[in-house]
Amino acid sequence: MRQREILVEMMGWNWKRQFARLVLILTLLATTGCTILDGDDPAAVSPPADTRAGAQAVATPGRDVTTPGEAIILSGRPSAGLSPATREREPAAAQTQAPTATPVRDAGTGSDLVGAIQRVTDQVRPAVVFIATESAGSEEFLQDVPRRGVGSGVIYDPRGYILTNNHVVAGAEMITVVLPDGRRFKGRVVGRDPRTDLAVLKINGQRLPTAPLGESSKLEVGEWVVAIGNALGLPGGPTVTAGVVGALDRAIEEPNGVSLTDLIQTDAAINPGNSGGPLVNLRGEVVGINTAGAVSPSGAQAPGIGFAIGIDRAKAIAEQLVEQGRIIRPYLGLLPVTVTPAIAARAGLPVERGVAVAQVEPGTPAARAGLSERDVIVSVGGKNVRTEQELRQAIEARRPGDSIELTVVHPNGRRERVTVELAESPPPGP
Repeated sequence: MRQREILVEMMGWNWKRQFARLVLILTLLATTGCTILDGDDPAAVSPPADTRAGAQAVATPGRDVTTPGEAIILSGRPSAGLSPATREREPAAAQTQAPTATPVRDAGTGSDLVGAIQRVTDQVRPAVVFIATESAGSEEFLQDVPRRGVGSGVIYDPRGYILTNNHVVAGAEMITVVLPDGRRFKGRVVGRDPRTDLAVLKINGQRLPTAPLGESSKLEVGEWVVAIGNALGLPGGPTVTAGVVGALDRAIEEPNGVSLTDLIQTDAAINPGNSGGPLVNLRGEVVGINTAGAVSPSGAQAPGIGFAIGIDRAKAIAEQLVEQGRIIRPYLGLLPVTVTPAIAARAGLPVERGVAVAQVEPGTPAARAGLSERDVIVSVGGKNVRTEQELRQAIEARRPGDSIELTVVHPNGRRERVTVELAESPPPGP
């Protein structure tokens, strides 16, 4: 898979430059036990049978027809960047609204559970769309062969706004959106955020079905959920799988180097083509955006482990994308690594807990504050930080221009408080 420059926006890092301090980074990361998971792209297939009766779920021979950027088992090859997102300005009631799905009551067990899943499916499925993308591909037999991909999305606003994954539409030059009722629309990217793997599309249509957005913060481990999406792009429209919430606040790293946090883990099957589709509770509310399925270190699919982005975060990102076309984040400018006793012993760090600085980008807020490699950040604003995720969350809670106080332990053991003025993160890469 061709290497792509990935910019993790909050920390502002160009991941190609991690190797500039190879010895230190390898020393710090060697004991983490993390594996970057990747896999083959699923073959793109025909649109749902509602629009192409009798279509076969097969790829065209000799064509690179893969889903772009699918995470982990859905991972794909990077592609060219999009043109700048168009800022959206529309009145709240731009058209006649179609009925919105009415939340259903919680189910118990047995037939009640089956009935609840069926009701949720009937109510939400009409708003789950098939997304087909096309971008520049390779040349074969002196002809340009476009690269195609498929994914899913959910209409959450009657004006035609669709939530999906960034990796579904990244690099797309043409986007087609197909509804389960057979209607087709040209999709436009309103904005996308590689940092959270989210994107918002826009279609123009009348009486569009919508799905209500719930609150992922209210989810509980063991709660039943339903995943809806266009698995493998099979004909017949969106498919449905059901399972339970296996865990909350999970974190994974996508093959392109982007770390996703605060994820919902579920055993509802999330297959290639499901990316961008909704994870729904039994009240008929979208509580997550399906983004990845897991694979083992050997590359085999890990059954029963899928991940969705919590809808609380997705709603906040979607709101900014619609209003501004991009996400504005504070920016520190360093490569952080969680310190463990094993890492501290191997790298000779002065403390066993905190967040080590593996690299500092020149000219960034971290550099101007005098931070350097092997420094360990142990608190932000007087609150202890023990992991990279906690540091990210502490920075994300601020705004560009804010000043924060970091407590830093230097390699010689000297403890110092430094003040850093946060900048605005650079725009995302392609």
